[in-house]
This record gives sequence, C-alpha cells and structure tokens, in this order.
Amino acid sequence: MGKRDKLSGNEAVAIAMRQINPGVVAAFPITPSTEVPQYFASFVNDGLVDTEFIPVESEHSAMSASIAASAAGVRTMTATSSNGLSYMYEMLYIASMSRTPVILNCVNRTVSGPLNIHCDHGDSMGARDSGWIQVYSETNQEAYDNLIIGTKVAEDPSVMLPFMNCYDGFITSHSVENIELIDDSDVKKFVGEYEPAHALLKNTCAFGPFDSQLYYYEHKRHQAEGMKNAKAAIIKYSKEFEKITGRKYNLFEEYKLDDAEIALVIIGSSAGTAKFVANRLRDKGIKAGVLKIRAFRPFPFDEIGAVLKNLKAIAVMDKCTSLNDAGGPLFLEVRSALFDQPLHPHTVNYLYGLGGRDVKAGDLESVYMDLIKIIETGETGNVHRYLGLVE
Repeated sequence: MGKRDKLSGNEAVAIAMRQINPGVVAAFPITPSTEVPQYFASFVNDGLVDTEFIPVESEHSAMSASIAASAAGVRTMTATSSNGLSYMYEMLYIASMSRTPVILNCVNRTVSGPLNIHCDHGDSMGARDSGWIQVYSETNQEAYDNLIIGTKVAEDPSVMLPFMNCYDGFITSHSVENIELIDDSDVKKFVGEYEPAHALLKNTCAFGPFDSQLYYYEHKRHQAEGMKNAKAAIIKYSKEFEKITGRKYNLFEEYKLDDAEIALVIIGSSAGTAKFVANRLRDKGIKAGVLKIRAFRPFPFDEIGAVLKNLKAIAVMDKCTSLNDAGGPLFLEVRSALFDQPLHPHTVNYLYGLGGRDVKAGDLESVYMDLIKIIETGETGNVHRYLGLVE
C-alpha cells in the first residue's frame, strides 16, 4: 500500500533516492535543484541510507565523480540545473559514451545570461543530443515516479545509458502537491540490485581509453542502439510500475485525442494547464486535445506521427528556443515525425514561458483559437509564433 503525503517535487525526488539507496551521490548546489542533495544529505546524516555522499567543488566534478563511481560498479545519482548542467557539458558526453547509467535529476531552469533563476527548458534541451535518455514530468508525482522507472531503464543491459529526470524549476520543484509514495520495500524490489556486466571493481575492463578512427564509429553505433532500445525499456518498466502502483505511463500521454480536431503538443508542467483548457473548450463543443510528451530522448517519431496524422491543426509548444529561425527543438522533432505521414495537419510553433514568463489558461486558449482560424481559412500563416511576448 502506498502512503499519501504533501511534498514538493524536490523532496519527493529525494525520498525516491532514499528508497533506491544509491551507492554514490555526488552533487554541487545550484538553484532550484539545491534541495535535492540537501534533503538527501540529511538522510545520509541520519543513517537512513548506505550512500557515499560526495560534496564536490563544482558541477563538472559532480559528473566526473558520478561517472567514476558508476564505472566502478555502483548505482550513482546527482542533481543540477541551468548553468550547472552547462558546466557538466563535457562530462555528459563521456558518461553516455562510456555507457555509465548515471541518474541525473535536472530541475529545469533557464540558462544565464543575463541572470535568471526561473524555469524554461533551455538547459536540458541544450543537452538533448548528448546521448542521455530524457524524460519530462508534469507533476511532483511524475517526478518521483520517473526517477524510479528511469533507474531501471538506464540500467537495462540492452540500454546502459545515463538518464535525465527533467522537471520544471519552482513550478514543480518547490510547489507542494498531494503525492502517493510507494513502500520502501516495493521500491527496492522494483529497482533491484545494480549488477553491471562490466565494472572496474568486478572484472578487467577499461573506461575512457583513447578511441581511434578504427573503432569510434562502431562504438557510436552501439550507443545509438542503446538509445533505440531505451524506447522499449521505458514501455516495459512503465508497465511493471503500473502493476505496483496503478499509475500508467508511456512514451507520451494522449489526452482527449480520439476525436480531436485541434491539439497542443506540450512538455512539462504546462501540460496540466493545457488539459484544463481542453476541458473548457470541450464544454463549448470544440474538439480540443493535448499530446503531452514524456520521453524526448529517445524521441518516439513513428508513434507520434501516427497519433497526430489525422488532426486538422496542431500547435507545438516550446519552452526554449533554438535561435535558428526554424523553430524550437520540440517543434522540429514533431514536424519531422509528421513528414512521412500521407496527411499533414497544419502545424505551427509557439515559443512561450522563457525565463519563467507566466503562461495562463487564457494564453493557451488563444492558441487553440488560432488553430480554429487556421482550419477555417485553410492557411497556416506564420509558422513560428510567440506567446505572451510584449513586442
């Protein structure tokens, strides 16, 4: 039986870490992820875990220590945000190429400068091609659940890639919500013991050697196969998790899409607002829906293309920009997923919420109204749009 509680996202994630009891946690504080290692350090101090907690001098060192611990053969976790993730950038690639399944809680925050401590997705999206699995959460409950599921996904023998548990800074990390915790024993049984086939303390092997042109290409292919296999692993362990909790997860969530004509494709906490608006429009007879992306890496191209192909118009919502005059990262992925479909819905991109700019129900309703106009006129108009911008 689960236990109901009221927790912030950061505290819920720290509790999941306590229940998993990793061998090593190496971390350096940065807002708004600081509370995760802070809470966890109290568990270490109180003797509630066996974890070796390493308070390092920088985020770069945090990831370096995490890679070394994972290569040694122990389950390893950390947390960071924004410029902290940027400071880890070199080591993110080494973690994934070394096939060390480090677990990173990325509490999304805009990347400076100028200085801004509020939420957008520029930090994790900037690392989207670093070889890390990325799953995004809408709620505190999902942030807690995704960490537990993600541990199994990362350590699956067919995957062996690091996992980024992404959730919105302050909106999710610091807000308190009702949450259902799993019993400690059930979490431990679900994640099991970490038993890598290759580990420095277990057998003769090498991590991080020079990789010449004779082998590097093939190693990147192996890494790509691991990411490809992560899709099936997410589905597999989500189903196992559902048997324990009754909470159902997949690569994405379809909300009222069965008969929808218009829809928002969205990621993170704003999905909850989008669902609220879709319900309100449904009451008015408007067939609105929402596609909430959970797994951004690996990106479910085929599945998303199949789900969206029959809609008349969709708006892809990006909470960060690629500064490329071609649209945000989520938009580019979704549009690519639709390319091979015989029918294409009108597809537009909205940039929103940068630097923590508030996005309210009325804002998202205006996007749905724009989609209705597109259907009525048959003209997409400007594909790249701004929501809530003071021109």
